Amino acid sequence: MTASRSTARRRALATALVLSLAVPLAGGATAFAAAADGSGRHASVSAVSPSDKSTASLRLPRPTGPYTVGRDTLHLVDKSRRDPWVPSAGARELMTSVYYPARHGGGQPTAYTSEEEARLLLEWWKKEDLLAPAAYAGTRTHARTGVRPAPGRFPLIVLSPGFTAPRSTLTHLAEDLASRGFVVATVDHAYESVGTAFPGGRVLTCQACAPVEEPGGGELATKGRAKDISYVIDRLTGGKNAWRYARTIDEKRIGAGGHSIGGSGTLAAMTTDRRVRAGMNMDGHFYTRPTGLGDRPFLMLGAETLHTPGVEDGKNWDETWEGMDGWKRWLTVEGSGHFTFTDVPVLAAQAGAVDPEVPLSGERSEQITRAYIGAFYEQHLRGIPKPLLDGPTPGNPEVDFQRR
Repeated sequence: MTASRSTARRRALATALVLSLAVPLAGGATAFAAAADGSGRHASVSAVSPSDKSTASLRLPRPTGPYTVGRDTLHLVDKSRRDPWVPSAGARELMTSVYYPARHGGGQPTAYTSEEEARLLLEWWKKEDLLAPAAYAGTRTHARTGVRPAPGRFPLIVLSPGFTAPRSTLTHLAEDLASRGFVVATVDHAYESVGTAFPGGRVLTCQACAPVEEPGGGELATKGRAKDISYVIDRLTGGKNAWRYARTIDEKRIGAGGHSIGGSGTLAAMTTDRRVRAGMNMDGHFYTRPTGLGDRPFLMLGAETLHTPGVEDGKNWDETWEGMDGWKRWLTVEGSGHFTFTDVPVLAAQAGAVDPEVPLSGERSEQITRAYIGAFYEQHLRGIPKPLLDGPTPGNPEVDFQRR
C-alpha cells in the first residue's frame, strides 16, 4: 500500500469508522472536508471565494410538522463508569440537546453551535478558507429556548452523530422530527468529536481519534455509544430525570438512530436495551451482530457508493441484514455520499460547494432524509402506516429498496 493510500485510509477510519469513507460531508459538502476516498484522490470542488466567507448566510430548512420546536441543553455525567478514551478524566460525560414539540409563541432563537466549535470543525475539514467560523456557527435554526412543551406525551428518539462529527450535524432532522410530535435527544460523546463545548469553558477534542484506529477500536467505540444511548434514556425517563419536561415522554415508545458509528451504536444498544423499540442506521459500518433484536424494526439508509449490495461496505450490511428477524428495510440513495443524511450537504450547497462525485443536491438530501426517517418512526413508534416504506415511489426515484 502506498504512503498516500495509507494516509487516506487512516483518515477515513478516524473520521467515520467505515471502509472507504467516500467523502466527509458528501452530498454537495465535499468542499467542507478533506476529500479522501480511500484511494488517495481528492475530489475537485467549486466554492465561494475567500472574500465572501464572512458574509455567508446559512439556514436550515423549515420543519415540516405542525408543532413549534423547543430546545434545551443538558450536561449528563454517568458516574457509574469512567471515560473509555481518557480514564483520567473521570466519569463519562455527554452533552445533549433535547428538541421537543412546543406551544406556539415566545422563547428565544437557538444557536447552531459555538464559534469555537465551528472553528475546530472547519479546521478539521481543512476549509477555513471556504467559510468563517462565525458564519457557520450563525446558521439559522428553527428551535427556540424557553418555550413550554405542547400538551400530550410523545415518543422519544435518541440520535448519535458520526465519529468526529458533533451533534449539531443532526439538527435539521432533529428539528423536523420534533415538529412532527417526537422528543429528540441529540448526543455529543466526550472526546469523540473534533470539538465539543462542555461546562466550565472546556472544549473537549478528539482524544479517541488515534486509539480508535487500533485493532478492536471500532467495536470499542460502538459498544461505548450503546452505553451512552442507554444512559441518555435513563436520564430522560424513570426516576433519574435530568430534563424539566421529562413527563412529556411516553416511556413505552422509545427509538434510537444515528449516523455512521452512531448507527452502529444504535444496533448495539438494541441488543442490550429492550426499551429501544425501533432503530435506524445512516450509512454506518456495523461492528456488532443483531443478536437479540427479535421482531423490533430496523431501518438501514445507505449511500450508493458504500452500502449497495456488492460494493465497498455492502457485505457488512448483507451479513447484518441476514441476522435481523423483524421488520427491516435497506435503502440506498443514488448520487449520495457518507454525509448525505446530515446537515452538511444543505449548508455546503448554500456556501457554494459542489462535489461532482456526489451529485445529489442538498435540498434533495434533506427531503429524502426527513421523509424516510420520519415515516419509519411514525410507523413504528406512533402506529401510523406509511406506504412510503413499502417500496419505490415515482416521487423519490433516487431511493432504491434492497433485499426486500
